[in-house]
Amino acid sequence: MRSLLKPLYSSASGITAAVLLVVFMLLAIVAPGIWEAAASTIDVPRAWEPPGVATLLGTDELGRDVFARTMVATRLSLLSAFTASLIAICLGLPLGLLASAFGRRSTQIFRSVVGVLIAFPALLTAMFVGTVIGIGIPGAVAGIGIAMAPMFARLAQTLTASITGLDYVAAARTMGIGRLKILGRHILPNVAEPLIISATTSVGISILGISALSFLGLGARPPEFDWGGLLSTGLRSIYFAPTHTIGPAVMIALAGITFSLLGEAIAGSFGDTQHTNRTARLARRMAAAARKSRGASAGPETAGAAASVLDAQNLVVQFPSHDGPLTPVRGVSFHLAPGERAGIVGESGSGKSVTVLALAQLVDYPGVVTADRLRFLDRELAELPESTLRKFLGTNLAMVFQNPMSSLNPAIRIGTQVAESSRVHRGLSKAEGRELAIEKLSAVGIPEAESRLRQYPHEFSGGMRQRAMIAMGLTETPDLIIADEPTTALDVTVQRQILDLLERINAEEGTAILFISHDIAVITSVCDRVIVMYAGLVVEDLPTADLMTKAVHPYTRALINAVPDMQTDRSRELATIPGRPPMVGETAKGCPFATRCAFATDLCREERPELLARETGHLAACWHPQETVPVSVQVSAPVDADRETEPGASGEGDQP
Repeated sequence: MRSLLKPLYSSASGITAAVLLVVFMLLAIVAPGIWEAAASTIDVPRAWEPPGVATLLGTDELGRDVFARTMVATRLSLLSAFTASLIAICLGLPLGLLASAFGRRSTQIFRSVVGVLIAFPALLTAMFVGTVIGIGIPGAVAGIGIAMAPMFARLAQTLTASITGLDYVAAARTMGIGRLKILGRHILPNVAEPLIISATTSVGISILGISALSFLGLGARPPEFDWGGLLSTGLRSIYFAPTHTIGPAVMIALAGITFSLLGEAIAGSFGDTQHTNRTARLARRMAAAARKSRGASAGPETAGAAASVLDAQNLVVQFPSHDGPLTPVRGVSFHLAPGERAGIVGESGSGKSVTVLALAQLVDYPGVVTADRLRFLDRELAELPESTLRKFLGTNLAMVFQNPMSSLNPAIRIGTQVAESSRVHRGLSKAEGRELAIEKLSAVGIPEAESRLRQYPHEFSGGMRQRAMIAMGLTETPDLIIADEPTTALDVTVQRQILDLLERINAEEGTAILFISHDIAVITSVCDRVIVMYAGLVVEDLPTADLMTKAVHPYTRALINAVPDMQTDRSRELATIPGRPPMVGETAKGCPFATRCAFATDLCREERPELLARETGHLAACWHPQETVPVSVQVSAPVDADRETEPGASGEGDQP
């Protein structure tokens, strides 16, 4: 209960909604008992009295206190609005839920009928229904409720349709669970949040609708009165008693605002958006601290940095949270030479993707990226204005993501998307963009490129979509391609084609490539250099040619051992790394791999090793580098004693 009420007191809109709601509820309960006499007593000699101490808003044509009548009308106005919303929910919600539960044909019929009902003005529907039922509060309430029912039905049907196609619903059908039980157990709980929010805001809409009908004379009839009726009466005397309209108008407006803000606050409780303001403040503090420390902590130029396409020193990425900053990247340093092919490898959660997104300036708000130095083509990215940075990166850096289907816009043709960057940055005409798209699609091996321009992404296979993504990056002849697991979702044959394509681009264009993957075998087949990441840190950086023979970090060796080959003993279990990587919020002061490492000592657990050069082109961060132990036996924890006596347990001849 506390977590549900938290959004009401954790934001300005929530506090405002809560205070106003309490005020309205109290007025609905106590106002008739306090002001009923003044609101109903006719005193003609006091007709049209101006506002004063006794009558704050004056009196009407029969001498009744307008302020008292406005307060007393709160109960009827709110009860009418709640009842109308309840009618709309009870009529619309079941129709919308059942429409998606009984097949495609019923859904199509439902959509057609509801579409017609929604297109018809809701107020006219309410007026018609209210007139048929009878002029008065019952007719107005029923009219507004029926007029709003199609809105709930459409919302429920749309939300339900997005759930019914999911695997767990299909699994429930396969197990023979009935439709109504699937609806109540699997579908309704997953669409409840937006429905509750809509139900809350609908009360405000009902207040406006019923007030409008009463204003037109189709709602409350004497001796009953609500805000709409009072507003109508006050409007007739607006030239000589303008204060009569103030009370009901303000109450109608405040009630509508209250329930709108309440819906927003409830949405925050479900979507966890109530923490947005606090998160923004934390992000601003982190960014300010980073700017303050950047100048003081900037280190000297690294050897070869001047000849680097990319030079990152102490790159840190943080996201604010209520328990302190979360740091998925904790101080990554490396540089990339022109034409070099480097691969980043590591388990899920090691910070690979966040690192490259930070390099490309694509970390979403409220993430904060800091670095002692982050240079691309000898320009410090942090010093570039936003407009300059966008064009600079857009023409010199290309990103190839893991899932091209989510990276390509499904509603725009391939040719338009391929040429878009060049048309924006170089001002190419439509015809020039078309010729460029044909050239680049042909260059990446897409057959019949000209006819493919008018196709949409769903008409391409997975491999062709990935090629199209690469073609988009090549339109501006980039100096660096960042490929974030571009072959993970592809079959082996297409993987090889994409890898060959990247190698050809590297050889022909001299484009540097930063390749991210879980697969060491893929990295070794493409890259000249391997960067091993663990828990947001670089733990080893060495040439690919030395990976099997000179890797010294226990984590690197464990990754190598986890890759089976044709000589792997099939009678033994595949090698794995015991334990799990640390979570983003888990920060140990020592080596992050210490809890999984068989060679860890107290020094490893107390102090983090620095990334130091061992020889030219080889860096490692380890207190106990394993130079003399063969790679094939370098597992991260002691093996079972019985297995150590099995043939081949020493690892001789088992090099992958």
